[in-house]
Amino acid sequence: MPLLDHFRPPLSLRRHWHSFHNAWSTYLAEVLNQSLPDGYFAEPNAQFGIKIDVATLSETPLPDSVPRATAWTPRSPTATLPFQLTTDSVQVQIFSTQAGSILVGAIELVSPANKDRPTHRNAFTSKCQTYLQPTSLETELYGVAYRVGAKDGASRLDFWQEPLTLAEKLPTIPLCLKGGLFLPIDLEQTYHDTCKRQRIPDSL
Repeated sequence: MPLLDHFRPPLSLRRHWHSFHNAWSTYLAEVLNQSLPDGYFAEPNAQFGIKIDVATLSETPLPDSVPRATAWTPRSPTATLPFQLTTDSVQVQIFSTQAGSILVGAIELVSPANKDRPTHRNAFTSKCQTYLQPTSLETELYGVAYRVGAKDGASRLDFWQEPLTLAEKLPTIPLCLKGGLFLPIDLEQTYHDTCKRQRIPDSL
């Protein structure tokens, strides 16, 4: 199935992109759970519009209903630094249950809110800069898988980068889990299944 543009008309007027990405992460987790060995499981984690309630952080007087004897004020902060939350997060997380639920791998789907302005892009890349920095391909749209390791006493980053092109099929990329286990992630098949279940036609 050709890759469609879910963030611009005409498709963006017919379908909500956050619903599609939520569904895609669910189907990716479903496929992974069919191929992961014993002791592993995958689950989707989609959060949209993450924000802090600024009112709870403002310095406002205590209400009269709170007894002053129970109020406690900490010392001044050691430092105050600028902070920008990632506004959206769409992930498939893979866990190992051999020593408790330990996160051993993840798939990240990037949304418009994570790249529509410099502050959001900086927040997102600061979260996952390790695998977003490699840009050997001269393309703005791509999928990338990475593995952090060591060789001859030096740390290294291995990455697999595949270009994505609108109206073309999606590639299969490797997913590396801790312990050296690799799984093929068939983006094309899961994308096709997601569009089919969401009743999105393959041509617009």
